[in-house]
Amino acid sequence: MITARDDRRRTFETVPAGAEAVSWWGRAWVSALEEVSRDPARLARGRAYAAEGHVDAVTITPGRIVAYVRGSRPRPYRTELMLPAFTDTEWDEQLEAVAADPAALAALLEREVPQSLAGTVLPGAGELLPRCSCPDVARPPCKHAAALCYRAARLLDEDPFVLLLLRGRGERELLDELTRRNAAHAAREQPDASPGFPGVPAKAALARTSLPLLPAPLAAPAAGHPPAYPADPAAPDPLALDQLASDAAARALALLTTTEDPIAGLGLWQDAVRLASAHPTAGLTGAARTLYRELARATGRTTTDLARAAAAWRQGGRPALAALEEPWDPPAGPFDRARPALLAAAQGSFRPDRNRLTSGTRQLRLGRDALWYAYESRPDDTDWWPTGRPSRDPVTALTRPAGP
Repeated sequence: MITARDDRRRTFETVPAGAEAVSWWGRAWVSALEEVSRDPARLARGRAYAAEGHVDAVTITPGRIVAYVRGSRPRPYRTELMLPAFTDTEWDEQLEAVAADPAALAALLEREVPQSLAGTVLPGAGELLPRCSCPDVARPPCKHAAALCYRAARLLDEDPFVLLLLRGRGERELLDELTRRNAAHAAREQPDASPGFPGVPAKAALARTSLPLLPAPLAAPAAGHPPAYPADPAAPDPLALDQLASDAAARALALLTTTEDPIAGLGLWQDAVRLASAHPTAGLTGAARTLYRELARATGRTTTDLARAAAAWRQGGRPALAALEEPWDPPAGPFDRARPALLAAAQGSFRPDRNRLTSGTRQLRLGRDALWYAYESRPDDTDWWPTGRPSRDPVTALTRPAGP
């Protein structure tokens, strides 16, 4: 069992090759140190040390990165980079924001630093402090601290959870906490949602019945043994089999109750979105992470694309997905009457563009089914996400929350 104490200490014996960071958060990390340096020559020497492999194993704990860096002397120097860890209150705010944001959850699934956290988890002005046992302490950072900074940036490229560990929390405890909070958000979004399959009272399920005895099992075949799939490395993924079995049961129930096949006519992408939509706000359980990654890989999309499309599918099925992905030119009539109706309802002035009406961080899209679908984004961002429930009335679609 991995404890929180174990999860908060990581040692990297090797660091990815190259001295230059490639991710935007890795470059931001390097910039935080370069901004406090007044000696470009030292930075250049530190970059060369990093590229030449002068930095030994790197150990990361909350608030601190430590490594021994070999310089011109035989004995290496103990070098540190310090970054303040978050308080419990600050972590509570960060986790709550991520758990409520599908885009941030999807970024973590892709092992990326969510843009919504960039202003808080990355080092601010004067936060990243170097320390080294070398005699060159007049004007930090020294070349050894600079070398460690460049190597640490490559670690951040490969695993952004290193940055979150520096701020005080390990990967496992973060994912466990986000799973709990995400489940709470999903329950609040659909408080009265009924289960996907009809059930029976527990008392009835456990009641004693007088059923006939089962027949004796058939004799084992004379030759060979059935394969033991859990021990077979080539066996199908059990999580995938579980998902397929659950989906087949739901499809069979729909056929029995409605005589209609719920996946008839769906393409590969549409069916992948349908499967993903069964997990509200993407989730962070092991099964959900595996499902999203496999579906995204099979369709050539990212998990962010899949999370957005799944949110649209939960909003209104195939027509809502079309409203997300297919701009079109609606005829005059309901579309032209929508803007005055919104203005009269004190919702503000909306700018038209094809089948879309936009005002600041709010947007309405008219679907080919004559329903209005609401979207929202962050300020100064064009990353639109479905929200609420569709309606034939644009004001109602814009103002009513999600749920039954």
